[in-house]
Amino acid sequence: MKIAILTGAGMSVESGLATFRGGGGLWDSYPVEQVATPQGFAANPALVLEFYNKRRRELLTTEPNKGHELIAALEKEHEVVVITQNVDNLHERAGSTNVIHLHGELMKVCSSRNPDDLSCVELLPSPDTDTAIGDKAADGSQLRPYIVWFGEAVPLMDDAILALRDADMFIIIGTSLNVYPAAGLLNYVPSGIPVFLVDPNEVNVRGVRKIVTIRKGASEGMQEIVDSYL
Repeated sequence: MKIAILTGAGMSVESGLATFRGGGGLWDSYPVEQVATPQGFAANPALVLEFYNKRRRELLTTEPNKGHELIAALEKEHEVVVITQNVDNLHERAGSTNVIHLHGELMKVCSSRNPDDLSCVELLPSPDTDTAIGDKAADGSQLRPYIVWFGEAVPLMDDAILALRDADMFIIIGTSLNVYPAAGLLNYVPSGIPVFLVDPNEVNVRGVRKIVTIRKGASEGMQEIVDSYL
């Protein structure tokens, strides 16, 4: 079976990572315009670099949770693609081998002149993952986080759409489905295949299509899907 899984911030909450939205989210402390836009980086690159340095330090102390592990374990019997809005590497660390990062990857840096130039994308060596003003990409420009910021195109959307069009099952975990273009991925899922939504909070998907809703956290919800539907 070909299983496509879309994960959002709720997937990593159980590992202790802060969400960006909602009460107590990172955007409460750091205005999105300052740390997650090209304009913010141009205005104060040192602030932006340190914001992501802190996120990496936090990630280095974080472990995948049972939900990540259950998703990775599906690869033993199924063809699985994970489409994630998260920039952490917890899916990979749990063992998932086919992960599409729609919003970039926290542990990587890239050219500030051309963020989509893959020849300039670098994986930061753990545990030395801090970057600073003066650190240069291969093209000579200032290194910046390999993150898709607000106002930038999402280069891997086409890959995600192709994966969904070929799926036999679609599972959505821990995302409000409010952030586009990722929220529009549901429109590309073949009609008639089972769709599951795992989230302890209510997600407004009424009128879209028939969806099995599981009002649980990522780990409990994935366990229910594995036990009852796979």
